[in-house]
Amino acid sequence: MKKTNAFPQQEAEATLSLPSGTPDGFQPTALCGLSAEEAETLQRQGLGNGVSENPGRTVLRIITDNLFTLFNLLNILLACALLTVHAYRNMLFLGVVVSNTLIGTVQELRARKTVNRLKLLSEAPVRVRRNGAVLELRAEEAVKGDLVLLRTGDQVPADAILREGTCDAGEALLTGEQDSVPKEPGDWLYSGSYLTAGEAVCQLVCVGDESYINRLTRKAKKIVPPHSALMTDLKRIVRFVSILLVPIGILLFCKQYFLQHTELERAIPSTVAAMVGMIPEGLMLLASVALAVGVVRLGRKRTLVQELFGIETLARVDTLCLDKTGTLTTGSMKLTKLSPAESNEEEFRKAISRVLGPMDRSSATLSAIAREIEPGHEPAVTVLPFSSTRKLSAATFVDGKTLVIGAPSFVLGQRFCGKLKQEADGYANQGLRVLCLAECDGTIEGQSLPPVGRILGLILLTDELRPNVRQALSFFKEQGVDLRVISGDDPITVSRIAETAGLEHASEHAVDVSLLSEDELLLSARDSVVFGRVTPERKHDLILALKAQGHTVAMTGDGVNDIPAMKCADCSIAMAGGSDAARHAAQLILLDSDFCALPEIVSEGRRVINNISRTASLFLVKTLYSFVLSLLILFLPSGYPFQPIQLTLVSALTVGLPSFFLALEPNAERIRGKFLLTVFSRALPGALAVTLCATVASLLEGVWTAEECSTLATLATGAIGLLMLLTVSLPFSRIRAAVFFGMCVLYTSASLLFGSVFLLVPLRGEHLLILLGLIAAGAAVLFAVRALVRRLIRSVQKAGSPGPVF
Repeated sequence: MKKTNAFPQQEAEATLSLPSGTPDGFQPTALCGLSAEEAETLQRQGLGNGVSENPGRTVLRIITDNLFTLFNLLNILLACALLTVHAYRNMLFLGVVVSNTLIGTVQELRARKTVNRLKLLSEAPVRVRRNGAVLELRAEEAVKGDLVLLRTGDQVPADAILREGTCDAGEALLTGEQDSVPKEPGDWLYSGSYLTAGEAVCQLVCVGDESYINRLTRKAKKIVPPHSALMTDLKRIVRFVSILLVPIGILLFCKQYFLQHTELERAIPSTVAAMVGMIPEGLMLLASVALAVGVVRLGRKRTLVQELFGIETLARVDTLCLDKTGTLTTGSMKLTKLSPAESNEEEFRKAISRVLGPMDRSSATLSAIAREIEPGHEPAVTVLPFSSTRKLSAATFVDGKTLVIGAPSFVLGQRFCGKLKQEADGYANQGLRVLCLAECDGTIEGQSLPPVGRILGLILLTDELRPNVRQALSFFKEQGVDLRVISGDDPITVSRIAETAGLEHASEHAVDVSLLSEDELLLSARDSVVFGRVTPERKHDLILALKAQGHTVAMTGDGVNDIPAMKCADCSIAMAGGSDAARHAAQLILLDSDFCALPEIVSEGRRVINNISRTASLFLVKTLYSFVLSLLILFLPSGYPFQPIQLTLVSALTVGLPSFFLALEPNAERIRGKFLLTVFSRALPGALAVTLCATVASLLEGVWTAEECSTLATLATGAIGLLMLLTVSLPFSRIRAAVFFGMCVLYTSASLLFGSVFLLVPLRGEHLLILLGLIAAGAAVLFAVRALVRRLIRSVQKAGSPGPVF
């Protein structure tokens, strides 16, 4: 079937294929191996198996990039302006700048450390034949053309061609296919695969950076910018404010100093107050700290967060792609049923115990049987080990009997027919793995087996489901998250397991991806639930197809074959029991390898994002009223009514401190609406109320002193800020009530007891009456505009648009 590229923009990145065929210019190495001189020459020519390291950004570069930002530059320049007039106490806002810089730097250094730990190959030495002798070398000391000796359990150090011997290679971490692949001379052995049976001599062909696994490593090591809608919107706010900040500040200073002839000692601090007020400096810090606290909480739930914003993206996910092995299942098998044929159950069990005794029980199937039926202790005369070519293993005992266990069609040959075949096919269609045990009269001769005498019965196994997997799938269904199961295994087997786990309609919506073109894959991504026979490249394409349809996609994985898909997903989740590469490429790692922990992780992510959305409106109140008030002051006869330290008081006790407490509250509601629209709609009423109060207070400057008007504006703004905190805190919980009333007490105490520190002056009776009037007017505006915004939002939602959430 001809394939078309449905993702032209990803063409160069998406194709990482395993080598095949005989490479151009391939020259077989003599069976005695390379000489020491030849190996040294090849190493000098850059044909060794070492991997070139890309150091990425240095520690110094990370520190300087976080230190020298536009955000920090603006704040430092404002602080320098205050230094010129010795307004030291007004420089307290620099504390937030330092905190933001430290948090950003630490997170990037942590990401760099994680990436540099990424190694896909084990450090075990390799055995190389040179000059007819066998040497043990480090993997990077091998060169192209070396003959490497491999035995069962060894990992292939580079892409190689098999020269001598036969073996079975486990390629599950590369392709997702669980069954071992038989290899004969002339076949490829791929870097990162393991020998599961046999011994082999192979010749290294694609070494170092050119091997498949190292090409995949480079792709895994690319640091992809976090897919954070939250930070994108926050940076948008900062960028917009930064563009307007400088010209407004310059105009405000010129108006006060040159037109109103305000003394420099007052003009500079008031201008700085306006500019600092427009910067939502604490908002970035709130988001970083709230996410960092989420990291700590998830750590207690045995989940390691490697990328801070992985929490956010998982909370926003609407499509979750799962691997069967290691996610829905434990990766182990369990014995579910014995079906005796020409024997009774007791005799059948004894025969199973007898054949298990001399066998290597390291495979998933035999170890599962051995957990239920104790292996015997009778030694065998001859053992024929399992081979993926033969699909069976056998043992001959001293009484002349041979027991053969394996796939029914391979064990029985022509006798696998009729009722027994129907029975076995029925079990296979239920997603069960079917083995047959037969008894032969005669002994094993070389690789040949005697003819089958009796068919003892069928042994039925299934993949072991994780505990509570049904509850986990039910949670995601209730939350409106679509589930997709993506596996390298047969789609029928995968769909049956998925249905057993509780995934509805899995069998009706299962497809074999190996049969689909790119265009057909796009359609299947929308309609299908189970995807079988999926290669790493097609997993990658499938994730891209889901994202192209507007989905926010999370991908779970545990093998090297999952890395391309995990890297292009919005959120990547790895099982701790999987490969090192998958763990290091993921944003989140489940340390107990338990998919059932995901609902708690999603709830934690929602708590963080929902609480940030709720409390962010408090920060933007200050940004909005500072911006609007600065524009108004340009055209009014009065000066800017605030000093920087007064805004520090208001911000700390009505915005900053309560926000950090409220951001830690439980909140597992589904994330709705767009962050930017939501926070602006919530902030607008408070911003207009403060603007009214501060404008009126500044206009009284001709009647009262500038200090008295500044005090009126500060106290009124604090009162409106506390009312905004009240609207965010309702309905009261124990924490919300404690935060609100605690901030009221602190703000009142600070104003009365430490007024002089914050440049507040004592007020007389007429001042207090005006103050009460300002607070009443501001409260009326706050609640009136709030009601109007609510009504507009309901109208928008009725019209069919999701709109903001109020």
